[in-house]
Amino acid sequence: MSASQQTNNGLIKQVVIVGGGTAGWLAANHLANNLATNTSEGVNVTLIESPNIPTVGVGEGTVPMMRQSLQALGISETDFIRECDATFKQGIKFVDWLHNPVAGEPDYYHHIFDYPHIHDVDLTPYWLKAHQEQTQGSGLASGSGESPSTSYVDYVALQGKICDAGLAPKQITTPEYQGNTAYAYHLDAGKFSALLTRNATERLGVKHVLAEVVNVLQADNGDIISVETDTAGTVAGDLFIDCTGFSALLIGDKLNVPFIDKSDALFADHAVVMQVPYRDPQADIVSHTVSIAQTAGWIWDIGLQTRRGVGHVYSSNHTSHEQAEQTLRNYVESSSALGNRSDNVGTIKPQDINTRVIKMKVGYREKFWQNNCVALGLSQGFVEPLEATGLLVFDVTAKMLAEQFPTCRAEMPLIANLFNQRMRESWDKVIDFIKLHYCISKRDDSDFWLDNRAPKSIPDSLQERLERWRYQPPTEYDFFSGVEIFNLENYLYVLYGMRYPTASGLLSTKTNQVARADTYRQWLEQQSEQALKHLPSNRELINKIKQYGFKKL
Repeated sequence: MSASQQTNNGLIKQVVIVGGGTAGWLAANHLANNLATNTSEGVNVTLIESPNIPTVGVGEGTVPMMRQSLQALGISETDFIRECDATFKQGIKFVDWLHNPVAGEPDYYHHIFDYPHIHDVDLTPYWLKAHQEQTQGSGLASGSGESPSTSYVDYVALQGKICDAGLAPKQITTPEYQGNTAYAYHLDAGKFSALLTRNATERLGVKHVLAEVVNVLQADNGDIISVETDTAGTVAGDLFIDCTGFSALLIGDKLNVPFIDKSDALFADHAVVMQVPYRDPQADIVSHTVSIAQTAGWIWDIGLQTRRGVGHVYSSNHTSHEQAEQTLRNYVESSSALGNRSDNVGTIKPQDINTRVIKMKVGYREKFWQNNCVALGLSQGFVEPLEATGLLVFDVTAKMLAEQFPTCRAEMPLIANLFNQRMRESWDKVIDFIKLHYCISKRDDSDFWLDNRAPKSIPDSLQERLERWRYQPPTEYDFFSGVEIFNLENYLYVLYGMRYPTASGLLSTKTNQVARADTYRQWLEQQSEQALKHLPSNRELINKIKQYGFKKL
């Protein structure tokens, strides 16, 4: 037992988070926000952060759940946008992942954040029927109202067109955290951690200790009693949270929880990153993450207020580090093709911009909660950031822990077992979803893509789903477990953005409400016209926020 447990009958009163960065400070905020800190009945939260270890700091993309978290944590959206170099993100644009698109169609697709109103009328079977008729050469789709070459996202939603036009998801008169469309953010990870630090310490009462952990003390039963630091003495606790990144100081080094490697399914194990300044401080800002497929991985391009964050995620078994860096530099030099015009590259030449190489451990811990220690962030697990998975899983896990926090040590194993089960399932499903992007691509121009398409590299769970979806499209019954990080609509956007060949003989029975579908399609067109006419550009809205701010809710 810890010293505090010996005097409080096992009640969990002292939480010690080891490690800062985005994961540590998200955990501190969620816990302190939920646990009534600084009261006699509450829980004290202390975060120990090394002053010498830099954070990875490349998690610059988020999903809409982050918007909900910021609001719940009491952070002003205006302050967040102003302080974190933040811009609006409405999805991801996947370029060249198809490689051989149908003639006359774009070489990209959008994974947007707006969900189609499938419970009002599901347009998916109507689009599939149109696609089948096109493939069979029968011309226009029955009841579709437009060309069957219309992309899936444009058929079922309006947000893809908003992204292509570079527009924001809302207007300056829209209250904080509300929008015309669903949205998330691009942000500077370092500035975001600083904002979370201030909110946790100044508003929520988290104690911040800047010190290096030099030793970890355990009880006979394996529980962690305390950590010794170089400058702040010994810090005791009842529950410890490991946010020490890939080093996994507590869960790995001290508690010896094995790491389950998943590089047999996801091959990308490195990233080379750079920060690209704008030449024009008022350069256009794209309203989505851009993901461009390469022969050994993919490149991300994220537009912040004052710079672009650009990185090349790659497999070191399929290219060299030197070639991966040169691929990134070549992209930055020629990125005008994606709307990030070459005149938006600063006066520094791409070849002169410093890069940083990050080695990634792909996989997750065998257990995420062992004894009285919970792993969050990179110490828990990691897969490439293709769908902003990093911050998403960090946020989900921290929120889950805060909402299912144990009151005493006796309760801990019960909650830990459920936590471990849910997180294991969540990580497996995340890996399935990321793998989906690769294994259904028709790219065959390199060993990287051929290896990704090989059945032996595809998890059995995903193979079973894909085989089923050859005969009928996914439905909500495929996503009933409650631990899905990515849901039905996410799969639909990727599957049919990449033209997955669902050839259902039941489509005629699923497309028997033509008038209703046409009415909904007409409504979507009207909404698109209004949005394209009235929404400001991303840059224009950012400028107004900096000058005026949003209305407070």
